[in-house]
Amino acid sequence: MRTQVAIIGGGPAGLLLGQLLYRHGIDSVVVERKTREYVLGRIRAGVLEAGLVRLMEEAGVADRLHAEGHVHHGTQIAVNGQMFHLDFNGLTGKPVVVYGQTEVTRDLYDAREAAGLTTEFRAEGVAIHGADTDSPHVAFTRDGTEHRIDCDFVAGCDGFHGISRQTIPLAVRREYEKTYPFGWLGVLSRTPPVHDELIYANSERGFALCSMRNDNLSRYYIQCALSDHPSDWTDAAFWAELKRRLPPEVADRLVTGLSIDKSIAPLRSFVTEPMRWGRLFLCGDAAHIVPPTGAKGLNLAASDVHYLHDGLRQFYRDNDCAGIDAYSERALLRVWKAERFSWWFSGLLHRYPDMSPFDLKMQQADIAFLRDNRAQQQAFAENYVGLPY
Repeated sequence: MRTQVAIIGGGPAGLLLGQLLYRHGIDSVVVERKTREYVLGRIRAGVLEAGLVRLMEEAGVADRLHAEGHVHHGTQIAVNGQMFHLDFNGLTGKPVVVYGQTEVTRDLYDAREAAGLTTEFRAEGVAIHGADTDSPHVAFTRDGTEHRIDCDFVAGCDGFHGISRQTIPLAVRREYEKTYPFGWLGVLSRTPPVHDELIYANSERGFALCSMRNDNLSRYYIQCALSDHPSDWTDAAFWAELKRRLPPEVADRLVTGLSIDKSIAPLRSFVTEPMRWGRLFLCGDAAHIVPPTGAKGLNLAASDVHYLHDGLRQFYRDNDCAGIDAYSERALLRVWKAERFSWWFSGLLHRYPDMSPFDLKMQQADIAFLRDNRAQQQAFAENYVGLPY
């Protein structure tokens, strides 16, 4: 099999890249280890920056997003039983859109299938060969049969545990990592959201977040110990703890119900440099991870896709390598800014086990500064709605 761009990973990053390339006449094949049904079964958050919404529009897959997505013009910060509002529209002129990552992925799969584009599911033992040459290829097996895809370029969109980053020699790449001493216990329930905007809560018992998928599907999180297991938490215990961390007026109107999904996610900050080796390019979680605080994971993947598809379009249209040569530098400049915001916002809201009384006072002062200072609010809002590409 021959294609121009082999894309490893059939998640939203790989699919968005493939759709954008298709719209510009560039052929691609997506290689995915699992089935479509498995990928769509992953439950992920979905707060979309304005830049990702524009990319979905450019890819021709934004109709359902605009019809069903919830436009959020701000967010709520709760601390010490009180809340204050941050007005994204007033501070930046831009909103965000709440639209589940699963739905983004579904829209992209539907568009890929409608266009008759090739997706190789159930690809085992994927390997990238010759990435540092002018003739790379991707090999995999399915049902005991070996397959080979010859290509001009390889886009590694296969996540943190994928093979793309591991293909880059250790002598070439450098990795930066911070692990956090807590996790997020998340519950999905068929209940109406407690508020029409997200609520980020700092309490003496730890962090909490009230989010939503739609008018009848809510997602809630509480900070928990890394040693916890979802089975340690009954639904009743979760709801009781969540209420303790919210302002009383919010807790009083919270509608509880049976959980339809319950999981614990560790928090990590991670970046690998460079994001290009020869004709292999890393996108999304293959290159970087952010804590979920601030919802930057999917949006960072989208900005990578923007820079990469722009460079590939320039290469095929103009025979100009400037875009792909600058890919890693351009992507990493935005990645590190988003890493900083996610790290800072996490520090603002969570209780760390080793926090001293001085640390707590500094955290309280930082929150008060955000509440009272318009310039700080504007900086927050600009980061939250998404820095320009």
